[in-house]
Amino acid sequence: MNLVPNYSARCSSRAPGTQASACCKRLLSWPGAVARGKTASEGSRSRRGEERPVGEPERSAMSDVELAPGAERGEADGSAEGQTAGAGTAAPLDDPARFVAAFERMVLIREFEQEIHRLFLKGEVHGTTHLSAGQEAVPVGVCLALEPDDYVAGTYRGHGHALAKGTDPETLAAEMLGRATGVCGGRAGSMNVIDLEHGLVGCFGIVGGSIAAATGAALTAKHNGHVAAAFFGDGATNQGYFHECLNFARVLDLPAVFVCENNFYGEFTPMQKVTAGANIAGRAEPFGIPARVVDGNDLFAVVEAAGEAVERARSGGGPTLLECQTYRHYGHSKSDPAKYRPAEEVERWKARDPLPIARERLLEAGIEQDAIAAVEEATRRDLAEAVEAALAAPYPDRRVEATEFAP
Repeated sequence: MNLVPNYSARCSSRAPGTQASACCKRLLSWPGAVARGKTASEGSRSRRGEERPVGEPERSAMSDVELAPGAERGEADGSAEGQTAGAGTAAPLDDPARFVAAFERMVLIREFEQEIHRLFLKGEVHGTTHLSAGQEAVPVGVCLALEPDDYVAGTYRGHGHALAKGTDPETLAAEMLGRATGVCGGRAGSMNVIDLEHGLVGCFGIVGGSIAAATGAALTAKHNGHVAAAFFGDGATNQGYFHECLNFARVLDLPAVFVCENNFYGEFTPMQKVTAGANIAGRAEPFGIPARVVDGNDLFAVVEAAGEAVERARSGGGPTLLECQTYRHYGHSKSDPAKYRPAEEVERWKARDPLPIARERLLEAGIEQDAIAAVEEATRRDLAEAVEAALAAPYPDRRVEATEFAP
């Protein structure tokens, strides 16, 4: 099974007559499969520690990854409680070039989010923005495990979801800027991006909306051999969508992967203060759904866990819940300075930035520092060209009747 999407073949979402950006053209083609390492240690039953401040890590006895409080671990089959996919269980680099390309995509997401932030401050991006910087390893790792024609549903913090699934950064930037060359014709804005050509069924401003959309897509996927993945935040696990869809997906054994990007805050509220049990992965237990707690800042841990979940779904084994623990670098939205987060907590999490972690792993695998630096520089340069092209694009013609998607 090909676990790595061919981004260069898929970056074609644009208005007629426009040229592909350099950033789109140069992305690597990744044939073949990602080899997976072993799962976390078997038979280690969960134990609950005393309550800690948000972001205070709990050392896992099953791996080297540090997990936040409330993360419980179950047996290796995952049928009862979450299990950890950490640094010690990451996929080996049998084909480092594919992970170099994954790192490139993570750099692209980080640079894209920072550029959108700058453009917003300059008044070029209207409405609101919800940036995913700091969480890049989750969408990239999950999308590595998906085929190009699989389905993904994202959140209002969905720029990374779209880019990870293959949306052209130029057309996504144009969408943020309200231009006619945007992936949705300049009419979706930041929160409601759709790119059906690349399997992105939508990003949703409704908390938990992505869960229902992916569950619906999984109904189709069950009949055409595809898989549907939902990205959602920790706050969505307290919505009815979450429980209803997990029940529905399990009853019908739908090929769905539910990916919780647990960044420990629902807007301004610490997850532990509003989530009974503070154990999101454990919520899969009553439905008989396998679940894992994953170090969401480790690309290789996410690839390993997502690959297993996607393979299970595609082979008829039904849904999986992944709780990927991560942290956003910015506030909830453009109007949030995030002063409610303790400075030491922010620094502790930024010390586990997913980009340096991935870079270090590539160096350990024998990739030269100069080669990695060249990837970073080329990605920044190409994104700058893509943004420049997006800024030069025209606004939609008001005399032309709007359609739901870009023409």
